[in-house]
Amino acid sequence: MTKPSAVARPCRRAVLAGALALSVGDSPSGTAQARTGSTDTTPMTIRNIVLVHGAFTDGNVWSGVIVRLQAKGFTVTAVQLPLTSLADDVAATRRALDRQDGPVVLVGHSWGGAVIGGAGAAEKVHGLVYIAALAPDAGESVADLQRHGPESPGIRGARPDADGLLWFDPAGYGPGLAGDVAPERVGVLAATQRPIAMASFTETCKAAAWRDTPSWYLLTSDDRALAPDLQRFMATRMGARVGARLVEVASSHMVPIAHPDAVVSLIEAAAST
Repeated sequence: MTKPSAVARPCRRAVLAGALALSVGDSPSGTAQARTGSTDTTPMTIRNIVLVHGAFTDGNVWSGVIVRLQAKGFTVTAVQLPLTSLADDVAATRRALDRQDGPVVLVGHSWGGAVIGGAGAAEKVHGLVYIAALAPDAGESVADLQRHGPESPGIRGARPDADGLLWFDPAGYGPGLAGDVAPERVGVLAATQRPIAMASFTETCKAAAWRDTPSWYLLTSDDRALAPDLQRFMATRMGARVGARLVEVASSHMVPIAHPDAVVSLIEAAAST
């Protein structure tokens, strides 16, 4: 069950900690105001949704969200990130944005939040939605962010290999990332996971699109991978800039799978505000 908060207006530990921080209206043709700072206040129809996944997974994490959005008339693109560096992931997302035929709501889950912060300055992007996601500022890295919140117990399942790639221990995938997801699905997620380059978490972000783009944040209060307190810090900092709306869901980190209706509702709100 979702719990919208009041508008959040006043509202980094080791690389492994950053790693775990990886990877709510039925109006599909809603309207959104032009980007903050624009003098054009003409309402714009938002039909295009671009989804960006986190680490230890891929675009299929959005499958339940995609079918629901498509049923409501949205055009949906799920980016497949290379997970080789933050810069590479931002570039992949920009290519997806270039293919859109109009205004976009850009959505990031977990690590995908750092990515949309870098890619979201594109003119087509009129709203950002952070789903249990990282929101570093310009000049910060994901590892830096960990200083603003407690270490999450789920990080213990992340293990590097000899090539500098970070994998998640299959035995810890459910407890660490997806405690409210069906065991069969957890097994598939663990078996099909994609690793992320450890160096990604110490890359400095060149931009933070949330500073001047309308933004929404879904906080997962049962999250063991990205501490709720850290999520709240990021959402509050974001809200001080653009009045971001904060919604809380009692969910594990894998909220796109566990609670797709809550995710869709928030995306709809961003597309129709």
